[in-house]
Amino acid sequence: MRSPRRLKLSHHALSAAVLVCLAAPAVAADVPAAPPAATELDRVTVTGQIAYRDRSEATAPTLSYGLDYFQRFEPLTVGDMLKRVPSVGFVSDVLEYDGARLRGLDPGYTQILINGKKVPGAGGDRSFYVDRIPAELVERIEIIRSPSANRSGDAVAGALNIVLRDAYDFDGGYLRAGALQFDDDKTKPVLGAVGSGEFAGGRVLGGVNVQGRHNPKRKRSDRFESPDGDFVDREDQSDVRDGTDYSGNLSYTRDIGTGRLSVDGFYVRTDRTETEHSLEYNDPASRARDHLLSVNDQKVDIKQDNASLNARYAFDMAGGRSEIDLGYARFEDRRHDTEQEIGYDDEDSPPSFDGFEGTRILGDTRDSEFSLKLAHSRALGAAKMEFGVDGVDKRRTASLRTSEVEAEKEGQPLPPYADFERQTSRIEERRLDPYLMFSGKQGRIDWETGLRYETTRAKIRSVAEEGEDAVQRDKDYGLLLPSAHLRFNLTEHDRLSASIARTVRRPDFNQLLPMTLEEEYGDNDFLGNPDLQPETAWGLDLGYERRLGQRGVVGVNLFYRKVRDLIEIVGTGRPSATALDDHEDAVEEFLDEHPGAGPGTPGYPVLDPDSFVFTAANIGDGSVYGAEFDLSTPLTALGLADTGVFLNYSWLDSEVDDDFGKRRFNNQPRSVLNVGFIQDLPGVGMSFGASYRRQGDAASRVLGEEVSTRYGADLEAFVEKRFGSQVAVRLTGSNLLNASKDEDFHKFNTLGDQLGRDYDEYERESEKAGPVYQLVVRYAF
Repeated sequence: MRSPRRLKLSHHALSAAVLVCLAAPAVAADVPAAPPAATELDRVTVTGQIAYRDRSEATAPTLSYGLDYFQRFEPLTVGDMLKRVPSVGFVSDVLEYDGARLRGLDPGYTQILINGKKVPGAGGDRSFYVDRIPAELVERIEIIRSPSANRSGDAVAGALNIVLRDAYDFDGGYLRAGALQFDDDKTKPVLGAVGSGEFAGGRVLGGVNVQGRHNPKRKRSDRFESPDGDFVDREDQSDVRDGTDYSGNLSYTRDIGTGRLSVDGFYVRTDRTETEHSLEYNDPASRARDHLLSVNDQKVDIKQDNASLNARYAFDMAGGRSEIDLGYARFEDRRHDTEQEIGYDDEDSPPSFDGFEGTRILGDTRDSEFSLKLAHSRALGAAKMEFGVDGVDKRRTASLRTSEVEAEKEGQPLPPYADFERQTSRIEERRLDPYLMFSGKQGRIDWETGLRYETTRAKIRSVAEEGEDAVQRDKDYGLLLPSAHLRFNLTEHDRLSASIARTVRRPDFNQLLPMTLEEEYGDNDFLGNPDLQPETAWGLDLGYERRLGQRGVVGVNLFYRKVRDLIEIVGTGRPSATALDDHEDAVEEFLDEHPGAGPGTPGYPVLDPDSFVFTAANIGDGSVYGAEFDLSTPLTALGLADTGVFLNYSWLDSEVDDDFGKRRFNNQPRSVLNVGFIQDLPGVGMSFGASYRRQGDAASRVLGEEVSTRYGADLEAFVEKRFGSQVAVRLTGSNLLNASKDEDFHKFNTLGDQLGRDYDEYERESEKAGPVYQLVVRYAF
């Protein structure tokens, strides 16, 4: 009970502050209606009804999908859930759904929220891997296509809000147990429990979950001198991701006076091992020792901790409703990466031993955020006014230690990894974002408009190598972000919506650090730029939605984003470390042949670099546009009330200018298709269904490398048997078509080579994985 007392003191302090600044006369308090009865958990755990997409009443364009929309297919993670909704793409390995790409844009353009709050992640692009959150913690997924003023503007592509189960919304409990079977005969457990009920004058909900993770893949790469050139080598690789996720969540809600106190938190621990074994041959088919070029083994041990704790108190005050919201979130990522390779000289026949070397990289990233929100809303004539301020204190530290060793003779073991080079960095960001928002309803029109001003004070500190002086830069900037949303209710079933908003994408942490990374792009080096400004975008969304019968929904949405100050890689004109080394080697060789020579001696080497130092800079603009269609409905009109169909299709396009001409935004798929059905058999207490997903081709072009990516189709199916209202048994199968990911890599050493199409290497890679079967039993009580 100590936390509520502290919140009460904050309530008195805030009351005084808000009373001073209120100019509007006091009106009757907008007391919320009594909460509806909590939904019994067996209605979402053991259900004989098909769930459809919810119709959101938010004025801002929002799609809402409850857990029961996904649950028949027994998704393991939020990533498994998001792959079924409109416009969300992934450019991950097969069966990996980590960095969500709303509208197909890089994960850094999509804001990931948990219970409406931003969360830190390991990605340098500020993204959050959605496959780190188990599906069992989730109540619903919201796709917020255009932001409102009372939320952060870091949502160029939109926002994905992961709403966790709340104590006031659910009652009862359930147990979940099962197993996953993979095509390499590996079995992993699935265990979980959730319970909710009255406690200490309020309501509490708690859950725990243990989930095995496994993904065995097979890869083959064929390399050539160029797309039409001679064969160079082939690589056969096995790639296995194996681990376990442990998670827990807790929610407590209690009415206190005229207000409501809510406390919630979650914790996810990921233990994961990634193991790769590769064999490289100089023949397209043979696996004989006489054709072996290298043996490579890599093992990465990953430990991640993701935790969040939030407390919110909303209460009546000064004729309106005030809110104090405190939050703390922390993400830790520790990696132990060891790669060892035995190489063989292809100039000999058969290839002879050419060296044994190893690299160990120890990475440690810690990212934490403390947030505070103060807000007040009140009636203002026929409208509602809301104003407040969001404060965020973010601290991110990263450490990278690298050790390289080698053995001189065949059969000799590698020496210990003892001498480590270390790089460290620290970034601090403090934000204070006031906002003002108005909303209301006039006849058939719902409207909302607002203005948000986001201020950022950043400190960037890096040490390239241990013993060097730290480089520190300070940076301040502010952004004005207006937004407006309009919804016209044509009829009881039909409505139109329009939204316009300005959003922002902040620079990648790695691009801000003032340190040089050698040979980051081919032979070219990269130098971070702490003076980068954030990208901004004006966005427009136009939508139409119709209610079909009692439960169905169909909708179409058109969107456009004009992105300003795009961050691209540009040259500095300075020679790279490789170019300088090559020049020193040439000078040394010339002096050996011409003792006593100097720079004025005829033939003395002159530095003529073909590789340079590049950096990141705000240059040019880009545009993103597309159309999104979604349908979720029972076939009642055809006399099939127990048949539900689901279809969403997104057509995505964009345009960017870079040093090589026009292109799309990197890795944006051309389309995303999801289609499926569920058939309920109420007479026998059974259901079955299938879901088909296909993602369009994508392409990426950066300095030194151009990649095209193609994904195979993904088919999932389930069959369910229910025993009364308490027990359900589900068998699901995923990746039933043995989906593949095929990529073409065009590689170049220098900018000039890339412009002139002078290849360093052309590679074709194919990655495949087999089907996964899951048997789960749920018992509700």
